[in-house]
Amino acid sequence: MGTYKDLSAWQKSLNLAKMVYLSTADFPNEERFGLVNQMRRCAVSIPSNIAEGYGRGSDKELLRFLYVALGSSNELETQLILSFELSFMSEEAFKNVQNLNTEVNKMLSSLIYRRKNGLDKNHRT
Repeated sequence: MGTYKDLSAWQKSLNLAKMVYLSTADFPNEERFGLVNQMRRCAVSIPSNIAEGYGRGSDKELLRFLYVALGSSNELETQLILSFELSFMSEEAFKNVQNLNTEVNKMLSSLIYRRKNGLDKNHRT
């Protein structure tokens, strides 16, 4: 059994967090403590909760933290849409971040399904 760093969902969500940091760097200054802060917190929450759940040592705890990560991914999606509609992000940047977030969201949903149904006992995705 490896560590949470071996999980594809964790690796991709870490890349997502980095992408969100880079994508929000040029947002208006007045959004620094608003939308920028909120998006970054959501993005960082995803790999952080995967790591924390993985380290708890029980399926029940892992699932609880995976659901929190999934919720953060859904929250980030809403903030991405708002950022694009407010013209804070280019269409290309929006699509790139949105596509990666969608991929992470699907990976989390799959991991949750497999863990709930006893199909993934080695903590790997």
